[in-house]
Amino acid sequence: QLQLVESGGGLVQPGGSLRLSCVASGVTLDYYAIGWFRQASGKEREGVSCISSIGEHTVYADSVKGRFIISRDNAKKEVYLQMNSLKPEDTAVYYCAASNSLRGNVCYDGSPVSRVDNYDYWGHGTQVTVSS
Repeated sequence: QLQLVESGGGLVQPGGSLRLSCVASGVTLDYYAIGWFRQASGKEREGVSCISSIGEHTVYADSVKGRFIISRDNAKKEVYLQMNSLKPEDTAVYYCAASNSLRGNVCYDGSPVSRVDNYDYWGHGTQVTVSS
């Protein structure tokens, strides 16, 4: 059973940076694509970025392109989201989620950014607040 735990959220001023971490336990991450999602208060959960099972493909939402970087270290069972040039609009609870590669390739060059229905295992989220 795959379990995911997010960390690294907090309060940051506009223009600042945060690095989120998603740590997995239970099974290897080698066969899972990972998506980062966020959910602002009163809004639906939306995809932010995804990374394929061994990191060869990454996809970003238009709203974060050029500012966020997703990466992974399967040996450490960790996935990261480096967030730079943060804006108040980035304020949300951020979640990581895993999609078993047996489902098919859900994160590839040219694919849509991560979609909720493509992911089966979820962390509980970490709050990111961008405010002056």
